[in-house]
Amino acid sequence: WRFALTFLGRSCFFGNAGAGARYLVSGHTFVDIHLAYQTGLTTVRKIVTEVCQIIIERLKEECIPKFSRALWVETEKGFLTQAQFPNCIGAIDGKHIRIIRPPHSGSLYYNYKHYYSIVLLAMCNANYEFTYINVGVQGKESDSAIFTQSRLYEQINNDLIDIPPAKALPVIHNDKPTNIAATAALPYIIVGDEAFGLSSHVMRPYARALDLNYKKKIFNYRLTRARRYIECTFGIMANKFRILHRPLNVGKDKAICFLKTICILHNFIRSRSQINDFH
Repeated sequence: WRFALTFLGRSCFFGNAGAGARYLVSGHTFVDIHLAYQTGLTTVRKIVTEVCQIIIERLKEECIPKFSRALWVETEKGFLTQAQFPNCIGAIDGKHIRIIRPPHSGSLYYNYKHYYSIVLLAMCNANYEFTYINVGVQGKESDSAIFTQSRLYEQINNDLIDIPPAKALPVIHNDKPTNIAATAALPYIIVGDEAFGLSSHVMRPYARALDLNYKKKIFNYRLTRARRYIECTFGIMANKFRILHRPLNVGKDKAICFLKTICILHNFIRSRSQINDFH
């Protein structure tokens, strides 16, 4: 009996986990999962939510580690090697996630792309892994506004995340960094697009409306090369988790839970994959 009960418990666990994973990965609806597993619709909703909550609880600290100097140094090495952009500790951007308009919300979630959404503001490293996520702000808000109201922005401004001290930029020769210092010491930075404000630790490209000289065009090219890592990260995530290809037909709290789970599982897969998607 003990063996039978243990086997039954394991079967239920893996069945539940399978239902949760199938919902996130396949893009199927709760009705599809309900029919495939011959399980009640309410039960399916409960199972998927519980599986996501367990994944967040058990894997968040492992897959999205807390900020530390060691993390920043490792991230900077990745961007220097892969994108030839020195002193970069992350690429940041926002992604609109389609949702069904919440009741009594008016136009709070209606974005400039003309659909209802919540925003996933995220930062990544050069291995296309998330190092920071902020989920759930209404779609009408801009990336810059979300960032300036975020805890990350507060931590950066108050020097609470142990960013390494400024260092000189290396000379790049044949797309490879050398040990020769080219400039005076410059701070470590996060790269973003034109929507983000310029600060000592946030770098954006020169405005495209300006008549840029050759050096500024090269700078924009290099910065954009590093910034595109976050766009590629979003693309890899959406390609694996096809639930993101349709509006999330759940309440806001569940949508946030599912998105956090997807980001954690994305990092879990990336850290254990032997194949680099782009290199």
